[in-house]
Amino acid sequence: MIPLKDDNPINSKPIVSYGIIGFCVLIFFAQLGLSENELRDFTYSYGLIPSVLMGIDQLPSDLFKISPIGTIFTSMFMHGGWMHLIGNMLYLWIFADNIEDDLGILNFVIFYFVCGVGAAMSQVLMDINSQIPMIGASGAIGGVLGAYLINYPNAKVLVLIPFGFFSQLIKIRALYVLGFWFILQFINSLMSSSSGGGVAYAAHIGGFISGVILILFFNKKTGKKNYKKIVKKANKNKKGPWEQ
Repeated sequence: MIPLKDDNPINSKPIVSYGIIGFCVLIFFAQLGLSENELRDFTYSYGLIPSVLMGIDQLPSDLFKISPIGTIFTSMFMHGGWMHLIGNMLYLWIFADNIEDDLGILNFVIFYFVCGVGAAMSQVLMDINSQIPMIGASGAIGGVLGAYLINYPNAKVLVLIPFGFFSQLIKIRALYVLGFWFILQFINSLMSSSSGGGVAYAAHIGGFISGVILILFFNKKTGKKNYKKIVKKANKNKKGPWEQ
């Protein structure tokens, strides 16, 4: 199930979301220009290494570029390949604009990076002795998905469902799309090893849960009734649901 677009108009340009996407793409293209050894060093210098963050290990002096705490944030803008980048940016493009619209620029920045921290620590605590760098925006984006599920469970999402050589485009409620995503992360986390690298499923889960908790806090703080807000937005939208 691949989401392509949501039927959920916004009131303002999501400049932070666009900025994050642009910066992630910029960093990725910079990574493409590195040699194999340079890319390895770059990943160890700016990726999040659990054992280094927890003070168990130390990087060699030539690889130490930023404090271990700083790598929690730098790692959020790095990606390990085209599919890693495209998948993350697609989810961010579809779902982040509405959450930024709800929270406003400053609150969304706080929300996004706190979700990223929650995601990172979820993965770190799975194996504090791991020396494998963790990179990617998936954890923070998981927080966005959790927030979207809470605020817009009934929003329609256009998804592509592959059936072998055939595929089907259908509209599904966000509750099912994002619920399926979360369940899939949970199942995959049970089937994967925390010591061999690969996908950081614990970060996805931790980010999602962080997003759910934070959006409930922000909703209470701002007094927004976002379940009703989507209806008001849809009524203002004079175009067809997929034309904006």
